[in-house]
Amino acid sequence: MNRTTYGLDVAKRVFQMYWIDADTGEIYNRRFSRQQLIEFLANRPAGRVALEACGSAHWWARKIQALGHEAMLIHAKFVRPFVQTNKTDAADARAIFTAANQPDMRTVAVKSEEQQAMLGLHRMRSQLIKFRTMQVNQLRGLLYEFGFIFKGGRKAGLAEIRARMAELEQMVPGLLWEAVNAQLARLDQLDAEVQALEQRIGHWHNAQAACNAIAAIPGIGPITATALVATMGQAQAFRSGREFAAFIGLVPKQSGTGGKLRLGGISKRGDVYLRTLLIHGARMALTRAKDKGAWAEALLQRRPTNIAILAVANKMARTAWAVLAHDRTYQRGYVSVKPA
Repeated sequence: MNRTTYGLDVAKRVFQMYWIDADTGEIYNRRFSRQQLIEFLANRPAGRVALEACGSAHWWARKIQALGHEAMLIHAKFVRPFVQTNKTDAADARAIFTAANQPDMRTVAVKSEEQQAMLGLHRMRSQLIKFRTMQVNQLRGLLYEFGFIFKGGRKAGLAEIRARMAELEQMVPGLLWEAVNAQLARLDQLDAEVQALEQRIGHWHNAQAACNAIAAIPGIGPITATALVATMGQAQAFRSGREFAAFIGLVPKQSGTGGKLRLGGISKRGDVYLRTLLIHGARMALTRAKDKGAWAEALLQRRPTNIAILAVANKMARTAWAVLAHDRTYQRGYVSVKPA
């Protein structure tokens, strides 16, 4: 008996499902509440449930798997072309069903609770760092209005501000001075919160064999390793290292017609945060490392520095996928050989 494929459009309270019964061929497009949907799937034979990779999708995928069905997460941009009419819940559910039945449709790996929790810590850390940067820049700008210029860099600048507190107190009006002190105290609190999150990330990194395996790659540290493992989900969800690099937007855009293909800049698709971490790590590996390797040295000789950095970031992503997909340890200078 063929399995039934369901197209599920999820929301907070209303859920729309489209399917064609595998035995009778009858078409259904029904609306459910949350509890009704769970009860319906619990009483149905094992099938394949497709839904967009949106908010709460990974939780629903794990719930669907626990009910005995196969969960299939599809990126929203692959579903949108199949919406034939005005955008409604019913039209979206049918579009998801149609996309799920396309040959070679690419899917998103279902993340575990731990992986989602780790990505949550990364998002919190990233937001705190952005807010801290905004606070420091605002503090510099406010004091610049009273003739003060400080060293560049967050740590050096704040250290100079604290060293010149007596001078600042005399020159800055009392109306603003109290607010400046409060902002400095807020920056200390932000530093403590960022460090606490980094410690939690570090503990998870030390406990995960996958994170330790890819942390041996030059340019990848605990922050990048945990973000990469949590974002990837399952390495087997990608057919190759290049597909994973394309998933995070580190491959060139392609535009072709009449048999002629043109390559542009990187696509910048996928996770911006992970791509940024990999590019920063590649910059450090390419500019600060004493032994860059023959490949990187030759690349710097013939290409601009920023392009070389992107190439190294691409190689780091591919190498990390290979280490995780094939359960290997990182070996410097390893050369892969295609099977006969």
